[in-house]
Amino acid sequence: MANFPVVDMGKLNTEERGAAMEMIKDACENWGFFELVNHGISIELMDTVEKLTKEHYKKTMEQRFKEMVANKGLESVQSEISDLDWESTFFLRHLPVSNVSENTDLDEDYRKIMKQFAVELEKLAEHLLDLLCENLGLEKGYLKKVFYGSKGPNFGTKVSNYPPCPTPDLIKGLRAHTDAGGIILLFQDDKVSGLQLLKDDQWIDVPPMRHSIVINLGDQLEVITNGKYKSVMHRVIAQTDGTRMSLASFYNPGDDAVISPAPALVKESDETSQVYPKFVFNDYMKLYAGLKFQAKEPRFEAMKAVSSVDVGPIATV
Repeated sequence: MANFPVVDMGKLNTEERGAAMEMIKDACENWGFFELVNHGISIELMDTVEKLTKEHYKKTMEQRFKEMVANKGLESVQSEISDLDWESTFFLRHLPVSNVSENTDLDEDYRKIMKQFAVELEKLAEHLLDLLCENLGLEKGYLKKVFYGSKGPNFGTKVSNYPPCPTPDLIKGLRAHTDAGGIILLFQDDKVSGLQLLKDDQWIDVPPMRHSIVINLGDQLEVITNGKYKSVMHRVIAQTDGTRMSLASFYNPGDDAVISPAPALVKESDETSQVYPKFVFNDYMKLYAGLKFQAKEPRFEAMKAVSSVDVGPIATV
């Protein structure tokens, strides 16, 4: 098995740019995941985000999680739990309108730093989308334009903690799934592991690495690239020791964005080469809500039926 792809973004501004771009291309085509170092987000900012996230969990969420576990009798389960995840989580929306200030659970310092972190992640996400355009032979800005819809993209962060679990063989930290949206940027714990992806029918660990950002591709990029890039099943294995921190930021299309294979990636001479449907992103999300932990292919098939409805012209650049 090849080593998990780690991309040094600092090389994009050197004579090694070609090799770095090739590594991103290979990762998108063959892994659906890669890890970024030298990505431009300051170490000091990341350290503060990590410190305040862990403090917030201890102060506000740890006791709630213990009470939930006790109420559901999860300390003493004897058989596999298939409808529950061993995680403590909350969600912050950044775009199109932020709700960070409205979250009264967060103290002022934490709200301020999460807003700052979101700005940096948004810039990184848009930079990555343009790098993908370059590798795909699409015009610069194509993916950002498609994602924009009429009100801009959806962007938010799922803040999760995975506490120690007495029966990790019976309860997953997070059950296997592909992500519904666009591009996902993950700041994960560098000491407690658990994230795995499915490659060639094997579960592969995504290595914890200090100050890295893990990138994975969602279902929408699989559709837009007409299957050239694929979203990949991944899961979190609960651990018996240590609490794993995970901040997954989802840069997704706007609700009314029309998603379809990019015309440049569909062979003009062969109409059957368009494998994926055309649909409105919010329609896909409504379907995904009930089918998250199932295979993605039936979701795409279901959207083909929906796509017979006129969803209007596709944004072009």
